[in-house]
Amino acid sequence: MQALDLPPFEAKLTQSATNQPLIWDGLRRKHVVLTPEEWVRQHVVHYLTDHLGYPRGLLALERGLRYNQRQKRTDLLALNPEGQPLLLVECKAPSVPITQAVARQATTYNQTIGAPLLLLTNGLVHYCWRVDFASRTNVRLEEVPAFVDAVRG
Repeated sequence: MQALDLPPFEAKLTQSATNQPLIWDGLRRKHVVLTPEEWVRQHVVHYLTDHLGYPRGLLALERGLRYNQRQKRTDLLALNPEGQPLLLVECKAPSVPITQAVARQATTYNQTIGAPLLLLTNGLVHYCWRVDFASRTNVRLEEVPAFVDAVRG
């Protein structure tokens, strides 16, 4: 477990007509409700793009997937230059601990998605793994790899 020292970024905040706090989501190009989980997701997006070199055009937020005949959504998915899954990110609110159940949820989603990298974060701590589907093993990484290193494998 390692503190994910998410650097600050210039969040564009506003309020809805009903006084709900909103944050500008540059990927979806719209304001979204600012929940604790969304705050973590926006920090991770900016960390990946501004500090680790992940191209904005290769990030997908809340992409749908089907698992056991149920429709689910990923929090964040980074793609490689060929458009294949590279890094699956599961975000939780800071008040939600990263437990075995959270890890199981993310690995279950990733069985369908097939990303070789998996990141679980609540904004305070994170776990990152390299997934080897052939040997059915996970190797814990000390840090989230930069895009160029992630693509290289």
